[in-house]
Amino acid sequence: MVRPDPSTVRLDGPWVHRDVHANGIRLHVAESGEGPLVLLLHGFTGFWWTWRHQLGALADAGYRTVAVDLRGYGDSDKPPRGYDAWTLAGDIGGLIKALGESRAHLVGHGRGGMLAWTVAAFHPRLVSSVTSIGGAHPMALRREIFRTALRGKANNQARALGYVFRAQAPVAPERWLTRDGAATVETFMRHRSGPEWTETADFVNAVARHRSAMMVRGVAHSALEYYRWVGRAQLRGEGRRFSEAMQRRITVPVLQIAGTLDPCVLPRTRKAAERWVTGPVRTRTLDGVGHFPQQEAPVATNRLLTEFFAR
Repeated sequence: MVRPDPSTVRLDGPWVHRDVHANGIRLHVAESGEGPLVLLLHGFTGFWWTWRHQLGALADAGYRTVAVDLRGYGDSDKPPRGYDAWTLAGDIGGLIKALGESRAHLVGHGRGGMLAWTVAAFHPRLVSSVTSIGGAHPMALRREIFRTALRGKANNQARALGYVFRAQAPVAPERWLTRDGAATVETFMRHRSGPEWTETADFVNAVARHRSAMMVRGVAHSALEYYRWVGRAQLRGEGRRFSEAMQRRITVPVLQIAGTLDPCVLPRTRKAAERWVTGPVRTRTLDGVGHFPQQEAPVATNRLLTEFFAR
């Protein structure tokens, strides 16, 4: 099978594509608007286009809105190393500075939400606020996984993230992600989305774009390395050091957005995140929405974001 060229992710729209060098690598971004910086961080199996509905809307609301292909994804560099929490947080901190800004509102989905929490703990002076969409504070997630690991299926955070454990094996998970033209990506999105979105043309288009982006050479391996580092770190001293570093309380305002049908991050896990925040925390849930609020309910998500930033 011929793999798509990385440049195929540079889809046209009301945005400008740029390459930005930060933390020793090249990161591809899509940018729109002027004003305070809003930096959008996609999650597992995603790429910058996950935020297509937010780029124009937030720009119209008066924000410089930048969606990035994270390290290893899309048209960004795919180095063999650097998927640990410190380096990934350094990528985002370096990107903020390379964009000529001193601070940014961080908005992350899923794994990108965890990264936003991490950047706020490691580089607090660079962060104006944190918005986690379908994501969780790493320490809250870890605590709930350990607490529920031996329980039944109901309210089991460990079972809800079973794909994280599956990623720990060598080679086979890459084949799982890319077989049949990355059909696994469609299964992942369909089973974690609300039923209303999966019946729309937007969902069909989103699946096609995400499958193609996953087939870019090196992306599947890089995507899995994010989770492999998490697994390895539990058995090494760096896992303990990460846990200690993440005990720093978040002092900036925090918004958590979740769908009521999200099977990935459970309500108790979102509630547990408040333990690591000293600033205001707002949690908003969207009825009938699954793990992808920014794609499933973009109007409601954009309204929550603009209201939050305005405060």
